[in-house]
Amino acid sequence: MDSLDILAFGAHPDDVEIGMAGTLAKYASSGKKVGICNLTRAELSSNGSVEIRQQEAEEAARHLGLTKRIQLDLADRGLSMNEAKSLAEITSVIRTYKPTIVFAPSSPDRHPDHVHAGRIIQEAVFNARIYKYQCINNLPAHKVRDVFTYFINGLAQPDFVVDISEWKEQKRKALQAYKSQFEHSASSVETPLNSEYIASVEARDKVFGSQAGLQVAEGFLTIKPLVISNLLEGNL
Repeated sequence: MDSLDILAFGAHPDDVEIGMAGTLAKYASSGKKVGICNLTRAELSSNGSVEIRQQEAEEAARHLGLTKRIQLDLADRGLSMNEAKSLAEITSVIRTYKPTIVFAPSSPDRHPDHVHAGRIIQEAVFNARIYKYQCINNLPAHKVRDVFTYFINGLAQPDFVVDISEWKEQKRKALQAYKSQFEHSASSVETPLNSEYIASVEARDKVFGSQAGLQVAEGFLTIKPLVISNLLEGNL
């Protein structure tokens, strides 16, 4: 497998799409190799089934033009209970696909799995660069250049935004692929996700965009300061 330029991790299928589907679609359309890794199959979700959610994730991936969609089998609501196993598996993914940039969920967030995922992913990125750290298949060390975090349910002032004005429709289609989560049905349970959640995500993207003089943007937080080589060249 060739290296990925961008690898975005989420605790559940739909997490990454909520936070940064437009950014992934943007870079995929420019020829970059982008991927999503879902840590769990969301087997404890109130609506839908594991099988349906996987089909929806594949449809969303097609809308975004992903190079790779990776599905792990870590336990839903159990990311912090067997941390050594979680770290080893995530580290192996990083060493296998050798991403230049990794994205993880931001904190705070109302869902504990998102918070645990963000922390474990950052630890796995650190482990991946340690030559003597042994993970699955004894893969060689890999150093990720940058780690950024994206918003799912949380909201804060972003450190930077990505203009997704031309890719907002692709993001909407990727989210709408998750019908079991974002649409009401005769058998569904009412949750925050099927109570106009997509509209709230789009409203947040509009706010981030307006703050930067853009139509629509996705916001991100940095782990370390961004380096700007030339303040007068390009868009900050």
